[in-house]
Amino acid sequence: MHDESRRIEERVQRLHDQRIKAAVYAATVPFEVEAWQAPGEPVPFEEAAAASYEPFSMGTPWGPPWGTTWFRMRGQVPAEWAGRRVEAVIDLGFTGDWPGNQAEALVHLTDGTPLKAVNPLNQYVAIANPARGGESVDYLVEAASNPDILADNFSKTTPLGDKLTAGDKPLYTFRAADIAVLDEEVWHLDLDVQVLRELMLELGEHDPRRHEIAHALDRAMDLLDLDDVSGSAAAVREALKPALSRPAHASAHTISGVGHAHIDSAWLWPIRETKRKTSRTFSNVTSLADEYDDFIFACSQAQQYEWVRDNYPKVWARIQESVKNGQWAPVGGMWVESDGNLPGGEAVARQFVHGKRFFMDHFGIETKGVWLPDSFGYNAAYPQIAKLAGNEWFLTQKISWNQTNKFPHHTFWWEGIDGTRIFTHFPPVDTYNARFSGEEMSRAVRNYSEKGGASRSLAPFGWGDGGGGPTREIMERARRLADLEGSAKVVVEHPDEFFAKAREEYPDAPVWVGELYLELHRATYTSQARTKQGNRRSEHLLREAELWATTAALHAPGYSYPYEKLDRLWKTVLLHQFHDILPGSSIAWVHREAEAEYARVARELHALTAEAVAALGAGEPRAFNAGPYDRAEVVRTADGTPVFVQVPASGSAPLADTAPPQPVTVDGRVLDNGLVRVEVAEDGTLSSVRDLRAGREVLAEPGNLLRLHTDLPNYWDAWDIDKHYKNRYTDLLDASSVTVVEQDPLVGAIRVERSFGKGSTITQTISVRAGSPRIDIETDIDWHETEKILKAAFPVDIRAPHSSAEIQFGHIQRPTHTNTSWESARFEVSGHRWVHLAEPGYGVAVINDSTYGHDVSRTVREDGGTTTTVRLSLVRAPRIPDPEADQGRHRFTYALLPGATIEDAVAEGYSLNLPLRVADAAGAPEPVVSAEGEGVTVEAVKLADDASGDVVVRLYESRGGRATGTLRTGFPLAGAQITDLLERPLEDAEITDGAVALTLRPFQILTLRLRRG
Repeated sequence: MHDESRRIEERVQRLHDQRIKAAVYAATVPFEVEAWQAPGEPVPFEEAAAASYEPFSMGTPWGPPWGTTWFRMRGQVPAEWAGRRVEAVIDLGFTGDWPGNQAEALVHLTDGTPLKAVNPLNQYVAIANPARGGESVDYLVEAASNPDILADNFSKTTPLGDKLTAGDKPLYTFRAADIAVLDEEVWHLDLDVQVLRELMLELGEHDPRRHEIAHALDRAMDLLDLDDVSGSAAAVREALKPALSRPAHASAHTISGVGHAHIDSAWLWPIRETKRKTSRTFSNVTSLADEYDDFIFACSQAQQYEWVRDNYPKVWARIQESVKNGQWAPVGGMWVESDGNLPGGEAVARQFVHGKRFFMDHFGIETKGVWLPDSFGYNAAYPQIAKLAGNEWFLTQKISWNQTNKFPHHTFWWEGIDGTRIFTHFPPVDTYNARFSGEEMSRAVRNYSEKGGASRSLAPFGWGDGGGGPTREIMERARRLADLEGSAKVVVEHPDEFFAKAREEYPDAPVWVGELYLELHRATYTSQARTKQGNRRSEHLLREAELWATTAALHAPGYSYPYEKLDRLWKTVLLHQFHDILPGSSIAWVHREAEAEYARVARELHALTAEAVAALGAGEPRAFNAGPYDRAEVVRTADGTPVFVQVPASGSAPLADTAPPQPVTVDGRVLDNGLVRVEVAEDGTLSSVRDLRAGREVLAEPGNLLRLHTDLPNYWDAWDIDKHYKNRYTDLLDASSVTVVEQDPLVGAIRVERSFGKGSTITQTISVRAGSPRIDIETDIDWHETEKILKAAFPVDIRAPHSSAEIQFGHIQRPTHTNTSWESARFEVSGHRWVHLAEPGYGVAVINDSTYGHDVSRTVREDGGTTTTVRLSLVRAPRIPDPEADQGRHRFTYALLPGATIEDAVAEGYSLNLPLRVADAAGAPEPVVSAEGEGVTVEAVKLADDASGDVVVRLYESRGGRATGTLRTGFPLAGAQITDLLERPLEDAEITDGAVALTLRPFQILTLRLRRG
């Protein structure tokens, strides 16, 4: 037989693209359209309905950036269309092939009922099936003219990322608004041909099935009447039936499809637009559920549900009905799909607490799995946190984006730092916006790593980020691919069903231990530093407010615990931990609003804490310690005078004149407090740091060396830092002044000032305080660089085989060598409050109050000694998607802690981030709880969420070893239970001598519910 493949493939493509698709709508009549441009921000439906509309013609430009235009569309179904399937088809002037991130609209009836959205790849709204003919159609359409920030493929900066700079030039040209007849036979033919053609092109050249499909399509095209596509469609479909009915092989891979609409809670649009995106998409989804009984939609992010509940009650009612019908599956159990590295441990716990509670309260459903397809790597505490929240499985996809190493598994057990394991799956289709194309089906099978051990994978399908979610076309593809020779089989089912089947099939799946590090998007640990600082401050202020509110509730008659305010503030912070806000990868508008929200949160939390402390009664000035460890340190009074105080954990002490162990001396550029001796060089670096207790020099080379690197990644400016950034740099060694600014027995400080680059300045105050070996470096930067990253280096004289970095509820060790490609790829990593380096007998920690990104490297000197260097990533200057990212003022502190153990690093990390608070109070109520036992660290103290008055304490083992100890209470203890994160009892805790007995495995998290006597 002669090879006719090329002729057939080209013939089928042309007939499909130019004739069949063009005949899907058999007839159209235009709407009569009027328009009203809403001034400023979006308005309620009632206001739009009462507005004055002007005639509007097709082909007219509309929509300034971030604007809202309301269109009134009126028309009548022609009488001759009676009995046909009639739809509205609206093309707002969609651009390119991006299914979201551009113009969108929500279509309403005139009574305000939302019907369905209009999106680039989902342009229809059902009118009637069958139509009566002669019926009137009257719609009000809310159209959003959101700019396409992705234009130019992220290669150019744009002012469109903020309404303050975007201008008012119309972005779109309205193409069409029609009432149309859907020719269902042609529409189905379109899908038959698509599915067969795409399958054919994915099969091998020597696969008989490929050629069978080709000749079946060729014969079927002979039956297509080019002058009457509609009239011949049924015959063409009949000819294709044999090719579509051949069953899949018994060993064919099974893909569990579930509808999905990944909607970033903010990214290339502001939060206010996400509120509308969710309403549009969820309108589409509930409409599709009415049309397809076998459709199931998985949706995460309780925050988005709450937005719809509060702003679109009619859409909310439809969601509730779909959940009851089993077609809508709440998943994920988190408030938002947060970043996987940067939120603190307690914040991750609260993501689950607030998310799972929402779904239980409103749907009576407890979600079983963690749904995080798009975050940029996942910390190694997740398995334990997830399991303690009642989860059984974990899903992500993003690790497939690795730049260097291919992750070896798609289905596996993920083991966290404490030993907890959770069943985990990465969809091998490598997308969370699948459409069941031939290429996707082939990729899923080809890519699947578990061949021979397992035979199924998951595929979330639907257009995300404003694309409107799953479509009827994708559902039809799934139906055709349910059992088709040459393809994987598709079954639409709930993710819980997939995970149950996958675990039953593959119970001995391989184990991955430790963090899921994404070898990409490493700059998200640093970009938009003020957003990250706002998060860090908020997490610690929430801890303070809860602790002192609990103290006041126990000891101050008449004080009322602020449940509602704390709940609201927590949800605000959790929202801004979304994986495109906290990582710094959103447009300028998002980060401008985030900084304002963090400032508001800080004001409210300071006020709540002040109210709680004031409720304890007026009295003398006291220092309040919200940290989990006793502290002896210098604090400043209201007038700035330093005072040395000793304050118990979670307690307070008067500002008495306690004598420090040894005063601080300042001699030229040398600071000495008897514990450390610090020499500041003329260039402003630390020329020497001598640990006087250990009798050794800490630094191998000058410390606090500020290095400015060129930072232009290959792609994704705000997201990425590529290894070549190291090759070009300037060391900032030209200090304009090095001045002693404080010389007190309790504090010695030297200020270093520098200017560089494009008018940037750095002022650093290097401080040593009595009684502490910690060397603080308070930093004030006025930053005006572009495409640069600033790092601060501490090269220490330690041969450390690994570094330890704090993560949620513990720490992780990473090798300092680069023996393998996996280690080499970790050239930029994340950590929370500290990084620790050690050799047997000696360690050093670098502490910070808002910095997450860092790198650790080591070299061997000519004298045979080893220099291990920690370099903190302080600030970046990406230009896409926010061309002004990080510009302006930054104030933060980092510190060097010589002679530090892990325990010291943990304690000082809390101390730097929870500075002692000075306030007037009467007396010192006993701390709510006091923990005894090495490694036992209290993370949160609060009243139970059910308003029972019980006290809830969350603690963990922080050293990485076993711990035993006790938890004593500052109130009569009537009983204690161990609970899950949602404060539900698991078992009774042991009480001995009026205290709770504690036994913890390494890094174990323990939540205790304490009943008051």
